[in-house]
Amino acid sequence: MIVGEVSADREAVIRLQVTGSSGQVLNIEAILDTGFTGYLTLPSAIIASLGLPWLSQGQATMANGCLETFDIYAGEVMWDGTALRIATEEADTQPLVGMSLIYGYSLAMDAVDGGSIVLERT
Repeated sequence: MIVGEVSADREAVIRLQVTGSSGQVLNIEAILDTGFTGYLTLPSAIIASLGLPWLSQGQATMANGCLETFDIYAGEVMWDGTALRIATEEADTQPLVGMSLIYGYSLAMDAVDGGSIVLERT
């Protein structure tokens, strides 16, 4: 089970551990984004500090209709007690958790300031 809370900014926030290429662990806060079909986005500064290896480039159509190109890195995240190797997309925003990471989980949320978020395997 993964837990989090709704922030005062009305964002669904969970905490994750991301592991770098040398085994260093970084605790981050990430926003659940059900409109993002990938696994995880991280800002370039975090990707650089973790030394994540580059995999490829990708493209996505943003909410404003613009086509964006971005770099994809090999990442590792602790998810529900299991270390998962995932494609991590570079985006200079707050980290986002997408549907590919959430997939297979039930999401319950109290959509109020400080409300609880619970993700459970289905």
